[in-house]
Amino acid sequence: MRELLKGQGLDPDRTIVVDLLQEGPDHEDGQVISQDGRVYKFTLFYDQAAEHGARSAYLHGWTDITDSWQSGSLATRTADAFAWMSSPTESG
Repeated sequence: MRELLKGQGLDPDRTIVVDLLQEGPDHEDGQVISQDGRVYKFTLFYDQAAEHGARSAYLHGWTDITDSWQSGSLATRTADAFAWMSSPTESG
């Protein structure tokens, strides 16, 4: 997943995965928030049965939904992820 995010121009260390939902035997629907606050949805395809199926994984339907995520099925989780991103980190 990290390599796939890099392929979309995102820094995996600064990208929040809102959710990955199993939608079939070979794919999951997902949503992420980039470090600049853009929200993207996508479908992650992979071969679960193959020993190294993750190596052939790919993203399909990569779509910027920044202007419409509030009306989507993951609106609450996305809002929670934004709140988590903006909360100050505690120092030990």
